[in-house]
Amino acid sequence: MKKLKIRDVAKYVEKNIGTFHSKRINSLDDLKLIKVLKRKNPYLFKAKYVLTADQIVRSILDAHISSNEETIFGDWLEGLAIYINGIVYKGKKSGITGIDLEFDDKGIRYIVNIKSGPNWGNSSQINKMIEDFKTAKRALRTSNSKLNIIAVNGCCYGRDNKPDKGDYFKYCGQLFWEFISGDKNLYTNIIEPLGHKAKERNEDFMKSYSQMINNFVKEFITDFCNKNGSIDWNKIVKLNSSIEYK
Repeated sequence: MKKLKIRDVAKYVEKNIGTFHSKRINSLDDLKLIKVLKRKNPYLFKAKYVLTADQIVRSILDAHISSNEETIFGDWLEGLAIYINGIVYKGKKSGITGIDLEFDDKGIRYIVNIKSGPNWGNSSQINKMIEDFKTAKRALRTSNSKLNIIAVNGCCYGRDNKPDKGDYFKYCGQLFWEFISGDKNLYTNIIEPLGHKAKERNEDFMKSYSQMINNFVKEFITDFCNKNGSIDWNKIVKLNSSIEYK
């Protein structure tokens, strides 16, 4: 076990955080209004008395961005966790399906599935993770039947006061970052480096966001508003729910 230096974490963040911000912007470039409208509940907009194109566009765009950013940043944090664990325990990205990280400590092989937060899945998804853990254990024991393996669901934020789940352990927030690094304060120490050039990066994002709002509002008014400026709700519902939209 090697002691982690926070300056190594800071250097990694400075070098790689741009990837997260670039993917945020790229996700906007790939977005199409009609595709997003098809995924949203038109009845909800009507029930909330939404009257303007700007209200609808901002609502669907902000919901998409929030969900998408959680996924993008979750993937980025997974990379940070693997990097940190590699320094301390020589851990590595696993090649086994459903396993993100493998490392050894005190005679134990840990297999880790990394998620952003604790409330990441329904019962079917959790059962799939458990099956992935069992499959991984069988695969690892083909070469060493006596290998002591512990499965862990690691969550980058949040808490779970009952980590022992029977088939696996669930470590969240402080427990997770301490588990992969041996440093109980890492969960707070990584906050400052994550803000590297955040203001500048967010300004670039807001420029793209503002342009997207303007373009989507223009497109919405052209395609889904009546000549008097009112929203053509029938057209939106047909786009969303008709057997064949024309």
